[in-house]
Amino acid sequence: MQQENRKKPRSNSKATLGQKALELHRRLRGKIEIRGKVSARSPQEISIAYTPGVAEVCMEIAADRRKVYEYTSKWNNVAIVTDGTRTLGLGSLGPEAALPVMEGKALLYKEFGNVDAFPICLQTTDAGEIVQTIKNIAPVYGGINIEDIETPKVLEIVDKLTEELDIPVFHDDQHGTSVVTLAALLNALRFTKRKPEDTSVVVAGAGSAGYGIVKILYAIGISDIVVTDSQGVISAARTPESMNKYKLELASITRPKVGVTTLPDAVRGRDVFIGVSGVKNLMTADMVKSMSKDAVIFPLTNPDPEIHPKEAFDAGARVIATGSYKFENRANNALVFPFMMRAILDNRIRRISQQLLVNVANALADLIPKEKMSPFNILPDVTDPRIQAAVNKAVQSAIG
Repeated sequence: MQQENRKKPRSNSKATLGQKALELHRRLRGKIEIRGKVSARSPQEISIAYTPGVAEVCMEIAADRRKVYEYTSKWNNVAIVTDGTRTLGLGSLGPEAALPVMEGKALLYKEFGNVDAFPICLQTTDAGEIVQTIKNIAPVYGGINIEDIETPKVLEIVDKLTEELDIPVFHDDQHGTSVVTLAALLNALRFTKRKPEDTSVVVAGAGSAGYGIVKILYAIGISDIVVTDSQGVISAARTPESMNKYKLELASITRPKVGVTTLPDAVRGRDVFIGVSGVKNLMTADMVKSMSKDAVIFPLTNPDPEIHPKEAFDAGARVIATGSYKFENRANNALVFPFMMRAILDNRIRRISQQLLVNVANALADLIPKEKMSPFNILPDVTDPRIQAAVNKAVQSAIG
């Protein structure tokens, strides 16, 4: 193995990052703001931008509601909706504590996709109230981004909204995480010379991210998948009372061996581990050592992964990606949502299909040329200027 391919993953001080984040947020008192596109300082300017001139615009839209996309900001507006019940990997912190995350997402939407996104942190955890609230505010928005809501409630919310709204509903955990995970995995498999149909995978975590990942892996031909949750391996042998309808669905399409009931059992001899469990240090070095040669390890839980990349590396993992910007191979959904939503809005996509997700994942993976691929370079950087064009093409190819 070449020396440059065995360099150790670097990390930064968590305390230093935390202190910098606190100082930044305290100083700015919020990371986003609203600015007008035109001047409204003179009577003439006000009469055109506001009243009485705006009445003519109102009448045009009243006669044909589709013109709201032509005359207002709806075409570029996205609501980022949460109830604060699953903020990052920190648990249920409430809507106020979730606001910094939603502001950060809005900032990335604008920075990388030129999308105007607004945090909507709700003071309710009731699924029915959340659905109705989003439906009530939908006229303002061209798309909805559901974020950091507990499972399985969030999957039910997304299903209901997708069925009843005429604008796209993007779920960052279910859609964004699955796309970036697949993009990273495609290149990890290319680097380790594996074919998807011959690859065995363990997914730790059966929440919305785990559900989305299993569905997208299955869509590209990876069928040898085992999923675990806090009670062990998900399978048809478990009592139905221990699983919600989404876990029952996973049980119907995954293939655990008889007698394999725990995570240590499940990873033994497997090629790939994907962690979206929300549990720090869930995986051990011994588990990594029990896996197949040149194992691929993706501990994606934030802010603290299922296993530290250095520990996984020292235990023999060949390719490692995390969801953290502290390490190489950042399989973070920031690589997906700004660019994908830009393309979805521009193409007036009504429903996010599995094919669309697969196309975007392939487009992101293809941005890393074979000759530049390494254990520490399987994904493009979020600042790569090629991403938007690649995602646009991928989304357009899924239309029809």
